[in-house]
Amino acid sequence: MHGLDTPPSDWVMRWAAQWAAGIQVLDFACGAGRHARWLATQGFQVLGVDRDAAALAHLPAEVTSLCADLEQGPWPLGGQTFDAVVVTHYLWRARLPELLTCVKPGGWLIYETFSVDHARYGKPSRPDFLLQNGELLQICQNGWRVRGYEDLQLEAPTRCVQRIAAQRQG
Repeated sequence: MHGLDTPPSDWVMRWAAQWAAGIQVLDFACGAGRHARWLATQGFQVLGVDRDAAALAHLPAEVTSLCADLEQGPWPLGGQTFDAVVVTHYLWRARLPELLTCVKPGGWLIYETFSVDHARYGKPSRPDFLLQNGELLQICQNGWRVRGYEDLQLEAPTRCVQRIAAQRQG
C-alpha cells in the first residue's frame, strides 16, 4: 500500500523541524500515513484523517485516526483546531476554507500537491485536482504569513508540484 514504504516529503520534514514537540498536528487526507507516522515519531500529537478505513488501519497506535468523507456532507472536524495542518497529494477546493479554519492563530499550514503542469506526466491530470499557477499563494494571501513557497518539477518520479509553508496570523 502506498504510504507504508514511501518516505515523508522533504518539504514536510523541513518545516516540521521548526515545531515544538507535543503540538497537535492534523494530517488531512493522510492515506496510509507516510506523514502521520513520521510526525508521531518526532513527538507530535497527530490526527490522521482519511476516507479510506483500510488505509487508516495501517496507522500506528501513536496516531489517532478518523475515517470520514472529506468531500461530501458535514465538515468532519467541526470546531477542532490544530497547531499545524499537513496536506499532501490532495486537493478538494470546496473544503479549503474549512481546512484553513482548522489552523490555530500562529499555527502552520504545510501544503504540497500537484500543479497544472503535472498533467503532461500522468495522473492526476484533471484540472479539478491540479493547482493553478500561484493558487496556494492566493489561498494564503489574507491572514497568513508565507514562510516558504515553491512551484517546481521534482524527479523520481517526475512530478510538478506547488508547495507552501504558511503561518496563520492573529
